Amino acid sequence: MTPFTAYATLFFSAFTSATILPGSSEAVLLGFLVAGVGDPVTLVGVAVVGNLLGSILTYAMGRYAVAFRDKRWFPVSPAQYDRAQAWYDRYGWWSLLMAWVPLVGDPLTVVAGAMRARLALVILLVGLGKFGRYVFVAGGYALWST
Repeated sequence: MTPFTAYATLFFSAFTSATILPGSSEAVLLGFLVAGVGDPVTLVGVAVVGNLLGSILTYAMGRYAVAFRDKRWFPVSPAQYDRAQAWYDRYGWWSLLMAWVPLVGDPLTVVAGAMRARLALVILLVGLGKFGRYVFVAGGYALWST
């Protein structure tokens, strides 16, 4: 596999992992690090950018889909929406630092969109969390492999 193919594969995996689609970009990153395919710093950068762009898409879905919350087919009940709003009101935008956490992170970005959080703040906080996660994976591998 060429480095370009590895970067494209990792980008796609990281992007989809930050949406409602399932994915495991950490495993893909680790696989490329173990195989020695691509530059580790570039791999981390590609993973962060792909995952952050996927989170921005998820944020946009929350921001624009909420207009349909009164429709019968909307996937979130009014009670669930009210709980999410109360949770976000309680913990606020700092909760976006946890957007890297599996199973929790994607709903956090949807809620941030629905609550109309400032996009620049979302990008900053979500990006910091995701950067930390990928650096932890790559750094852990670097320590383990020496």
